[in-house]
Amino acid sequence: MGKNRMNWSAAPWNDSELLECAMVVPETDDTATFTFRAPSGAWFDYQPGQFITLDIPVPGGNVQRTYTISSSPSRPLSISITVKAQVTSIGTRWMLDNLKPGMKIKAFGPAGIFSFHRAPAKKYLFISAGSGITPMMSMTTWAWDSGEMPDIVFVHAAKRPSEIIFRERLEQFANRVPGLQLRFTVEETDAFRAWPGYKGRLSQIMLGLMAPDYLDREVFCCGPEPFMQGVREMLTSIGFDMAHYHQESFGAPVSTEAEAPVINDVSPEEGAKAEITFSASGLTVACGETDTVLAVAKRSGLNIPSGCTFGLCGTCKVKKTAGEVHMVHNGGISDEDIAEGYILACCSHPMGQIAVAV
Repeated sequence: MGKNRMNWSAAPWNDSELLECAMVVPETDDTATFTFRAPSGAWFDYQPGQFITLDIPVPGGNVQRTYTISSSPSRPLSISITVKAQVTSIGTRWMLDNLKPGMKIKAFGPAGIFSFHRAPAKKYLFISAGSGITPMMSMTTWAWDSGEMPDIVFVHAAKRPSEIIFRERLEQFANRVPGLQLRFTVEETDAFRAWPGYKGRLSQIMLGLMAPDYLDREVFCCGPEPFMQGVREMLTSIGFDMAHYHQESFGAPVSTEAEAPVINDVSPEEGAKAEITFSASGLTVACGETDTVLAVAKRSGLNIPSGCTFGLCGTCKVKKTAGEVHMVHNGGISDEDIAEGYILACCSHPMGQIAVAV
């Protein structure tokens, strides 16, 4: 215990000191949590949700890789990162194959602006996908350790249940704290394993069921950019105040507010003019960007079969032959159909001039 005893009289760890790997815990396939300690016994001070950069000694020369801290500063004896190797991974692959307890590594940080400490609120909504769960785990652990009842709806999307990182630990938290509500959705289930949660891509309908009061919550989102863009589109289309939305890309975390990327999502603008050509009917109709293709067709006397009118049933699928639309659906159309130019008329808004085969 001698050299690892906490040195509370000293300043917290800083990146002039190497980190020593203390523990490696497998999480899922190609995913593991690496726990580090300071050889001096210094403690760790950071905000839950921040990241750290490792200088990884791969063959051919060191590479720097940034990882969100999955541990919480409420447990300052150590600091942990949870990493998942992708097909193209170099640094992460080296860590999974080579980094063992007792080895030392250079690190920089902690840093980052993605933390609920920077946006105090009574109620939170965490939305993550894949390894984007790591900052949410850090913040949730802090909330658990605070001794106060949190109000957090924790939404996470994974490929299958067996790939939900931290699932058992989160369920242990939620079993003892009613204010933490877990909402998981998966693309597919594991063979011979019952799955009582949600299945399918995260949608407006699903989000409304998971967190009916999501308009009143401070939202933190982390995951691949296409996933986060889908979340942003869901929120903006139902009138969420995006001043209460915060995001972190696990591919490109930022250190300061000045470095934060400007989000320029294209969405229908009130008062902006548009035009739809119904090519099979030989009709061109002026409209607004906030009109749906279905609404314009109906008031023009054209019939597009429809059902649910909120992008779920797929009845109103039509072929778009020109122009671009803004479409936020609820699972009623496949990515393959979208790639081929199909849209759902009930939830597609014309962005300028478009043409559809109606």
